[in-house]
Amino acid sequence: MFLAGHVEALYAHPKNLGPLLESIRKKYNLPALAGAVILEGRTAAWGATGVRKIGSDVKVTSNDKFHIGSCTKAMTATIIAMLVERGKLKWEMTLFEAFPDMADDMHPDYRDVTLKHVLAHRGGLPAAERSWPKGKSFMDMHNLGGSAMEQRAVYTRMILRQEPEAKPGTKFIYSNAGYSIAGAMAERAMKTPWEALMKEMLFKPLGMTTAGFGAMGTPGKIDQPWQHRMSNEKLIAVEPGRLSDNPPILGPGGTVHCSIKDWAKFIAAHLKGLKGKGGLLKSETFEELHMPSFGGDYAPGWKVTKRDWAPDMVLTHSGSNTMSYAVVWMAPKRDFAVLAASNQGGGDVENGCDESCWMLIKEFLLKEEGGKGR
Repeated sequence: MFLAGHVEALYAHPKNLGPLLESIRKKYNLPALAGAVILEGRTAAWGATGVRKIGSDVKVTSNDKFHIGSCTKAMTATIIAMLVERGKLKWEMTLFEAFPDMADDMHPDYRDVTLKHVLAHRGGLPAAERSWPKGKSFMDMHNLGGSAMEQRAVYTRMILRQEPEAKPGTKFIYSNAGYSIAGAMAERAMKTPWEALMKEMLFKPLGMTTAGFGAMGTPGKIDQPWQHRMSNEKLIAVEPGRLSDNPPILGPGGTVHCSIKDWAKFIAAHLKGLKGKGGLLKSETFEELHMPSFGGDYAPGWKVTKRDWAPDMVLTHSGSNTMSYAVVWMAPKRDFAVLAASNQGGGDVENGCDESCWMLIKEFLLKEEGGKGR
């Protein structure tokens, strides 16, 4: 696939992608932009460019943390698959079996919805733009009492008493609520918060030392990238704090932050796992995570598609909490992936990150193999 000597040279002296990304960052006027490249299951290049906060001169570093939004979903699906392998959960476990104490409140149409339905967005649960229970707001969800695990139990009860948006099993409806409920199923099975499961099952084994949840950094300081949102076509810096991300109830669907290199460790684990390496899951379980269970193009935490630059399937996902943006493209048959992230939500950030990924594909994959195609 790749010229062995060239790849080994990259591993020995990883390329700093900051200078490569700078022209794209400037083109789209982004505060900061980060990227990474995985070749043959290992991170061969990464870097970041720009500033942590507009109006400041504090530069981002290659180890700075970026919010990856709904790219968290693949992580949640992975720990759930690990629990399935360990016999703690079952793909066919129903919501009624998972939450028997909610039986009297649960809308009858949800009783037979399975964990597999939920991870594939086939459970009839509310669409992402309607993540809050009816009559509730962003602030209501932030102000729920108790621990994050207790809040997700309350949220699950609220959502499951509502009528489904479609008959479960019949329609794809992209749902953050569904991943919250999947996280709550894992919490029930393990009697452990989703955040702790993520740390113990993913972050620690993979050496993701920068990984955490919610907005990055310390309030009042510029010790990590600030997030930025668009308002009347103007970019506004968002100080880190409790309200600078979605509430913890949506954690399993999208509140992870980490450095671009640490995120790449997770993606590399999927590539290595398909070859039976890495120890997180059996190769056949990784294959199951990468295939849509009910037709369509969505596997647990991944959109499955095709591109000219990769044989067979390509897996991708993007994520945004409206203040940050991240995207990953992974080609398992080529043992290759590219990632990009920015501390901006809205505006031209999606185009900037996509152009960054395409540039890295051309630079590290197509140039090496002498091919073309997008």
